[in-house]
This record gives sequence, structure tokens and C-alpha cells, in this order.
Amino acid sequence: MRIIVNGQQAFGKAVLDALLERGEDVIAVYCAPEQEGRRADPLREAAEERGLPLFQPPSYKKPEVWEQLKELKPDLGVMAFVTLFVVEEFLDTPTHGTIQYHPSLLPLHRGPSSINWPIIQGAKKTGLSIFWPDNGLDTGPILLQKEVEITADDTLGTVYFEKLFQLGVDAMVESVDLVKAGKAPKIVQDETNATYESWCKKEDAEIDWSKPAPDVYNLIRGTNPAPGAWTTHAGKTLQIFDSARLDEASGAPGEVLDVSADGIAVAAAGGGILVKRVRAEGGQKVPAAEFTTEAGLAKGERLG
Repeated sequence: MRIIVNGQQAFGKAVLDALLERGEDVIAVYCAPEQEGRRADPLREAAEERGLPLFQPPSYKKPEVWEQLKELKPDLGVMAFVTLFVVEEFLDTPTHGTIQYHPSLLPLHRGPSSINWPIIQGAKKTGLSIFWPDNGLDTGPILLQKEVEITADDTLGTVYFEKLFQLGVDAMVESVDLVKAGKAPKIVQDETNATYESWCKKEDAEIDWSKPAPDVYNLIRGTNPAPGAWTTHAGKTLQIFDSARLDEASGAPGEVLDVSADGIAVAAAGGGILVKRVRAEGGQKVPAAEFTTEAGLAKGERLG
């Protein structure tokens, strides 16, 4: 079966590598266009190293892009982390259509930051979907899904890199096998359960210390490492990364309850947060204890 891989970054490269290692006939790679000042995309580098035809269209809405794909005579499109919107004229060109990876249990968490939001919202599980994309945003029928637990200490980083990344690569390979065998289902998504959230941006990651401590903790976890939860100290932004819950703590919202080698204890509603790793405005990530020494942060001060 003649396959095109469309994707970017480490996940796109991992999917390409997995398909090639098992002998799949990958006939071309589509990759995101170059960004000035950024290093070359790992998927692009992998395609070039393998001598595969490489295409980097800035848009998939142009007829010349569709015609170019038709000339390749693909049987299946495999989309592995694609941020540009791809229209049905392109998606439907391969004989068997196109399948796509999405890191949530669709129809939940449609949209671009689908790993952040379930953690921020306190969900106990999430997962991934391989689906048949259409002209909607993550609305096409489901091929298969895999579920993972979100533990109390998970962050955006651990859920993605330790749980969804390799599982997603394996699921894409499994899906290719199902398509080849003629056994790939198309399960229509239940719109009554659908949710959508846009990008998780800096403005979404500002900490409100008057909110319940579990909510503050979930926000920190769900934005670690990006975009990074933040508060203010002495009028400057202070990003917070690694943290822990303090259920017995009490104080005014944002009050520094203690400063120790373990970190900064900060009060929130009904408890507190032990801040372990931070980044001051213009600085690097450092242990919170190091920041308190440099900034002169003391017990009794207020953050936010």
C-alpha cells in the first residue's frame, strides 16, 4: 500500500520511522513549512536522510497541491501531528482516504491543546484517537481509541511523553494494518458529548490564588512545561512548574506560608501549593529555593 506521511516534529518523525522499519511503502512526506530562526523540523530531516520526496506546502486549500498529491497515486494518508488545516479535497485523494492522530478521547477536547485541558479540568483519564478527518475540526469518524490514566502527579509533559507519545505511534501503525486488512471501522462521533477548547495560552495559565487549591494545582500541572502557569512577585512574572499539594495549609490567597529547601509554600483556598521549580522573568528554570535566595522572597509576602 502506497502511503504518504503528513506531520511534523518528533511525533511525525517517530511515525515515519515506525512505518519504514516495518517495511511499509512510504512514497512521500508532507511537512510543515520552515519557520525562520527555528531549527529544521525532525520529520523533514528524516525524510531527506531517507531520500523520500518531501513537500512543504504553506496551504492545503490550493488545487495545485491536490493535483500534486494525485500524481503520487497514494493509497493512504497518515497524518501525524499536523497544525495546518487540511481540506477534504486533499484528505480524500488517497484510495483509502486519510487517518489522523489526535491526543484526546474524541469527541472530548477537540482543538489544538487537547492534552492540557483534561489535566487542568481535573480529569482522571484521557487518551488518543485515530480518526478519519473531514472538513470539521476533529469531527470525523473514529477508527480506534486508546485510554490512559491521569494520576494525581501527572503533568502535561508526563502525559504526553510517557503515556501518549509511543502509544500514539503504535496506534497509528495498528490503524494502518486495519486499513490494509479492510477492517478499519468508521464510528460516527457522538455530538452530544463533544467539547472544544482552543489553544492553552499564557492568559489561560495565570494563577488565581483565591481558587481552591486542587484547581490551582491542576492548572500548574496542565501547563507544565507549556505555556507554564504564572503569578507575579514584586511586579514581575514568575512562572511555576513542578509543584505539590499542601492540603493542611491555610492563609490568605497567595500568601507565602514558608520558605525552605523544599520550595515555597503558598496559600490557596482550602489548602496550599508547594512550589518546587520556577522561572523568573528573563531567567532560567531553577529550584524554588534558589529563587527565594536570589529574590529575597520571605514568609509573609504575597504572590499575585
